[in-house]
Amino acid sequence: MTHRQRLSTILIALITALGLAAAAPGTATAAPVTQAAAGILNIPITGATEDAGTFAGTFTPESFAARDGGLVAVGTLTGTLTDAAGDTVGTVSQPVAMPVAVAQATCRILDLTLGPLHLDLLGLVVDLNRVHLTITAESAPGNLLGNLLCAITHLLDQNPGAGALAALLNALLRLLN
Repeated sequence: MTHRQRLSTILIALITALGLAAAAPGTATAAPVTQAAAGILNIPITGATEDAGTFAGTFTPESFAARDGGLVAVGTLTGTLTDAAGDTVGTVSQPVAMPVAVAQATCRILDLTLGPLHLDLLGLVVDLNRVHLTITAESAPGNLLGNLLCAITHLLDQNPGAGALAALLNALLRLLN
């Protein structure tokens, strides 16, 4: 595997892990990242209109940026809009900025393993073999306790902000091109 192929694989895995989200709420979806023969990343985008029409196209990221404390992918959206009968209504090829959403994550809060225990409590004898307790928190929208515990768990971590993450992704894109 060449150096370029390795970097392409890393970038594809990173973008897929972050999960590109649609710019506005609706029925648009981003399919898994694929790599074109020319080495440019193309992310298939599909959606439905209110009048039963469809949109099919691709998003090609050209850079990443930090905006309003979040990470966005800046690139070109190209595609075709069709009506309910399947007739082409129009085509689009324009620059867009799409927010990059972090996929659901879990945080390990506690992993406790106790060996065999023998308790004699005033004549009540309790024998336990091995006990393994694992507590994890799921960080996602609506998971208030999970979000809080993950934030507390990673409070002192040196996680890069949106600007540092955008710089890293831009460096990877430059290496691929």
